Amino acid sequence: MVTTSAANRVQTAIIGTGAIGLAVARALANSGRETLLLERSSAIGTGTSSRNSEVIHAGIYYSPPESYKARFCVQGKKLMYKFCNDHGVPYKNCGKILVATNPEQFEKDLPGIIDRASNNGVKDLKLLSAEDVKFLEPNVDSCGGIYSPSTGIVDSHAFMLAMLGDAENSGAVLAVNCPVEGGSISNGTDRGILLKAGGMELFCDEVVNCGGLFADKIANMILSELDDSKGGSRKVKGYQKRRQYYAKGNYYKLENQKSPFTHLIYPVPTSGGLGVHATIDLSGSTKFGPDVQWIDPQIIDPEEIDLNPDPSRAKDFYSEVRKYWPGIEDGNLVPDYAGIRPKLGHPDIAESGSLKADFCIDGPMNHGVRGFVNLLGIESPGLTSSLAIGEYVRNILDICDS
Repeated sequence: MVTTSAANRVQTAIIGTGAIGLAVARALANSGRETLLLERSSAIGTGTSSRNSEVIHAGIYYSPPESYKARFCVQGKKLMYKFCNDHGVPYKNCGKILVATNPEQFEKDLPGIIDRASNNGVKDLKLLSAEDVKFLEPNVDSCGGIYSPSTGIVDSHAFMLAMLGDAENSGAVLAVNCPVEGGSISNGTDRGILLKAGGMELFCDEVVNCGGLFADKIANMILSELDDSKGGSRKVKGYQKRRQYYAKGNYYKLENQKSPFTHLIYPVPTSGGLGVHATIDLSGSTKFGPDVQWIDPQIIDPEEIDLNPDPSRAKDFYSEVRKYWPGIEDGNLVPDYAGIRPKLGHPDIAESGSLKADFCIDGPMNHGVRGFVNLLGIESPGLTSSLAIGEYVRNILDICDS
């Protein structure tokens, strides 16, 4: 084990600089903490945060209302719009139409979605008839839908750069090309967490694991001493370390046809995702996705996953898109990019947990390690929720210090 005297002292280390890590770093640096951001890549936001739909979600789908996803999405949406206005981050509050593509969805699914959203505090949804949808979006075929006026799109890269700027203005330091290679809990009189990162040895009072696709590997290194076999004296009874599974989401872009939409168009949600939806980015281009392509659960290293969009999914994309836009022409969907979502359940592993599991945000009250906050399974609506999650993590650590 690394000794405290051999390590560089750091008050707070944030592992990972996607949207979540940057939001946490901003909140902690603004609270007066000496904050170091550790990023394995050569730049911020190159993982899941750069491979998504860039949607500001309203908070419609998530349940129960006290879940992290429901609470932080609704709160984070408000914080994000304010942050973008205050910092000049490009965004567009374009609204979304969730369409029913058959009568059963209109009669059963849409009312349930409206009720769920209302329970979450989202009170601005409007039920639309098929005629209403056609008026708003003449190219969309549906049996009706729901209009969400508070949904929008954001330039996620500009958003992340603005958060980094805030954190650095409060003294935070960014270290790129600095992967975390090891971690352990100090058993000496000076309690803390020892990290090996980028060839450095760091003794940290606080560590927040926002490692994205690698977060479970990092957590297992740091929490290894909680194993019963090692006599983990700080183990909280019943605490179980968790692993992440992976789901690939492919995106296709529209070419050779003018964008037919003025709003985001979403189908009724499917298992594991929100369905192949249509998104208009800030440049006016239209893309469709993501789908849900589950990765073999035996793959535990996300670097083994092919990030190229799968061209063999084109037939399924045409089929899904034509459910609400029959006017799409053959040959006009082109593979664009793909992203990987960290999941806390997998359909092939019955005991793994729900495919719609909540975010996992574990603090000392969960695992017993003072100063350590562990975030796993931060998928959609993680981008929208990021600023709210940052404030929540700060509150956890403030309570530990009090």
